[in-house]
Amino acid sequence: MPSDFKKLISARFLFTFAVQMQAVVLGWRIYEILQDPLALGFIGLAEAIPAIGLALYAGYIIDRSRPLVAYRRVMYISLLSGLMVLAEHLMENQLGVYAQAGMLYAAAFLTGTARAFSGPAIFASVPRMVARENLLQSTAMMSSAMQVARVAGPAAGGLAFGFLGAVFSSSLVCIFLIAASAAMLMIKINIPPPETTFKHKSIKDELLSGAKFVFAHPILFPALSLDMISVLFGGVTALLPIFAKEILMIGPKGLGALRAAPAVGAALMGFFLARNHEKFRTGKALFGAVAGFGVCILVFGLSKNYILSLIALVASGAFDSISMVIRSAAVQLSSPDHMRGKISAVNSIFIGSSNEIGEFESGVAAKILGPVPAVYFGGIICLITVGTVAYFAPILRKLDLNHLKNQQAN
Repeated sequence: MPSDFKKLISARFLFTFAVQMQAVVLGWRIYEILQDPLALGFIGLAEAIPAIGLALYAGYIIDRSRPLVAYRRVMYISLLSGLMVLAEHLMENQLGVYAQAGMLYAAAFLTGTARAFSGPAIFASVPRMVARENLLQSTAMMSSAMQVARVAGPAAGGLAFGFLGAVFSSSLVCIFLIAASAAMLMIKINIPPPETTFKHKSIKDELLSGAKFVFAHPILFPALSLDMISVLFGGVTALLPIFAKEILMIGPKGLGALRAAPAVGAALMGFFLARNHEKFRTGKALFGAVAGFGVCILVFGLSKNYILSLIALVASGAFDSISMVIRSAAVQLSSPDHMRGKISAVNSIFIGSSNEIGEFESGVAAKILGPVPAVYFGGIICLITVGTVAYFAPILRKLDLNHLKNQQAN
């Protein structure tokens, strides 16, 4: 892999690690200040609103700019967010409760803004940094780095906050964000804006062009729909505290392990795929992975044993990693250079919807059905989705990334 791509992986790892650390600090701090569980939900909402709301605009901007330059600016926005959290800690004795909470919510909003632009910037950069034949391997490598950051970041944030205090942990977040910015500045390649662009009648047409392209594409739309619906209904993250407390009886320490388990499975599978990517290049592997994810969710719902539940979640993360790598490579290979930012923005909306709205769906389903039936319901919907998409999207079922790569190259 090119050295510039490795620097980009390093930068994204440090950025994700820092953001995950900060999420732990933000959550703990906002609850410490307001003593209201609903306040925790508003932290997620403050981040989700710009992440989803600015997605189409972010794609529009990325397709008219140098993507690596845009990603550097993402780092600066995140650093501003980290400095705002640090300032809140340093000034807590001079500020009122609501002023402190306002600074923390503003920091979350800035993080969400950075998220809106980071995905399209990376999506537009990677295919122009690595050879097409290495695209699947590069996706697996990037995925592995991200999953490790998502496992290690919260753990580091919790330990630093618990043992060394809020000021030190927030300072550490800022240091990692500065290191990420430094890694970006070390990248030598200068990717120019795409030369070919479509002329639309209005900015509205430009903003919607990515969505229109995705919805009309025989591979992109079914692939993204398969992922969104499966995670929307099959995700169990929001219900893990209930399972830890009332079903598995494992307490908060066990809950931490359950939260980390899917990311551990995804990271391990990502490392495996980076070395064995040729084995997972077909639509059959994609559908098999999503079906495997659904089965794991059903096993988790049925389990009353902590170890079995942990294994089911690790396996679910591994299957999700397979589907993510195949889907990401298919999206990359199917996207024209001049629309990569806008298509990635649509992709981020699908992902954001499945994650944030999926947690809301889990809570509603658990309220109506109970936690265990809600998990059964999600797993069954996931398997039904696999069968439905496979039936109505035979092109995705017959997908061969090698063939797609050669087809696009010609």
